[in-house]
Amino acid sequence: MADKIKKVVLAYSGGLDTSIIIPWLKENYDNCEVVAVSGDVGQSSELDGLEEKALKTGASKLYIEDLKKEFIEDYIYPTMKAGAIYENKYLLGTSFARPIIAKRIVEIAKKEGADAICHGCTGKGNDQVRFELAIKAFAPEMKIIAPWRIWNLKSRDEEIDYAEAHNIPLKISRETNYSKDKNLWHLSHEGLDLESPANEPDYDKILELGVSPWKAPDKAAYVTIHFEKGNPTAIDGKELGAVELIETLNKIGGENGVGLVDMVENRLVGMKSRGVYETPGGTILYAAHELLESICLDKNTQHFKQHVAIKYGELVYDGLWFTPLREALDAFVEKTQENVTGDVKLKIYKGNVMNAGITSPHSLYSEDIATFGEDDCYNQMDSQGFINLFGLPIKVKALLDSKKLK
Repeated sequence: MADKIKKVVLAYSGGLDTSIIIPWLKENYDNCEVVAVSGDVGQSSELDGLEEKALKTGASKLYIEDLKKEFIEDYIYPTMKAGAIYENKYLLGTSFARPIIAKRIVEIAKKEGADAICHGCTGKGNDQVRFELAIKAFAPEMKIIAPWRIWNLKSRDEEIDYAEAHNIPLKISRETNYSKDKNLWHLSHEGLDLESPANEPDYDKILELGVSPWKAPDKAAYVTIHFEKGNPTAIDGKELGAVELIETLNKIGGENGVGLVDMVENRLVGMKSRGVYETPGGTILYAAHELLESICLDKNTQHFKQHVAIKYGELVYDGLWFTPLREALDAFVEKTQENVTGDVKLKIYKGNVMNAGITSPHSLYSEDIATFGEDDCYNQMDSQGFINLFGLPIKVKALLDSKKLK
């Protein structure tokens, strides 16, 4: 096995798993060359000092690829426009970050002439599936190395032992050893005391993107988001690029305790897991987009789109991004967004995101028709015939049932 692998491209974050994987690969694959790749999807300070660390632990080089704009425009926005939420709570922050990273890793592996691609995902998680399905989509013959499925280390404590034995610096301790994933969209927390659903999260200890609702300001904040065909383009009248727009909403949401989710979810691999997610800007954006759709979409489209949202969320969660069905659903969603243009004003207060006004040039809401006051465009007597026909099956069944009783 060892003599067949001369160069490996590693999906590298600099966290606990991938930090020890570099020396592990060299020990177990005949001192193979390890090329590290980090996809920058908004980890910010987590990328500081990464190149020095990768080289010191044995990598021949480190690629840091700026994927932030593409991540938002080609992955986050399509998912948001679909209204996709996994199990009614999870805004898919880790799920749609994996395909874009894996796609870029494949491109670099081909450029480098690598024999294999390696990732640090555990054999219990969803990410192994997301990475590997993306790799199969673009390099179906590429060998994949997943150390967690084959090495002798059985826990994160043992990983720390390995790191200490190999003088690998870590930014965590055994007491703060949560499993985390951070990008522009969210931050996830798993492990330690969170593994038991009976334990209340210590939000004041673990939160990084904002504050808890009870520590948020006592004064409400207002924000107005402008959308063009479903895509957010401006905040409070100022046009912003995709990255700056998400960062701005993250700041507003974080300061006001928005976007905390504590959930037990059904993993793709069959088990239930508990996680705490911070998605401040994303929570605001989803709320605003849904409100705008409420006046821009007709009833049948709006209702059918809710079914699509569930399926879309499952596809993203399950790592099926690069599939014909996801592409087909995107085509449907894009069609529904043609008239989703307008402004949504939100009132944000202690974790709550509330409607403070919606306007659109394509609004289907008619005050003249919906009014409780006097109008001359709706004949209320029309409803009598409608109800008679709409309720005819119920009436017929009731008449037949009454005859049976006799």
